[in-house]
Amino acid sequence: MRVRRLRKEQAHLEITAFINLIVVLVPFLLSMAVFTRLTVLDVSLPAQNSGVEQLKVDDLKLEIVIRPESLEVGDRIGGLIARIPNVGAVHDVKALTTLMTQIKTRFPDKTDATLLAEPNTPYDTLVQVMDATRESQSLQGRKTARTELFPNISIGDAPVITKR
Repeated sequence: MRVRRLRKEQAHLEITAFINLIVVLVPFLLSMAVFTRLTVLDVSLPAQNSGVEQLKVDDLKLEIVIRPESLEVGDRIGGLIARIPNVGAVHDVKALTTLMTQIKTRFPDKTDATLLAEPNTPYDTLVQVMDATRESQSLQGRKTARTELFPNISIGDAPVITKR
């Protein structure tokens, strides 16, 4: 008795439907994507200072303390330089930029600043104060001129004020 064997053909992979799906899906996803500009700043913790370093009179150790009601700009050695009260409910970063420009003209070689924030400081406020400390922008004709102020920013915790 003869045995009949069926000849089996190799199965072909049918990917036409998948390719059609990809052709439609890729442009849709690309059109719905949100493109953002990401900027990274290198920041560091404030350095520990020795007593000998603090004896330098003409040395500026710039500190900006973010309080809920004001911005306190000071020198770690010399004390408070200026207190900038809030304008309405927000911090006055324009006045801070003006003050930073004045300080930069007095200390042109300094590039370091320490930013001290209280624990509940909003992130947006922290970024605005950092931007105002890093550079100033001014209009010159139709162009915006950027002037570098204090780009090396260290971030730390603000000293706690004890309420009496």
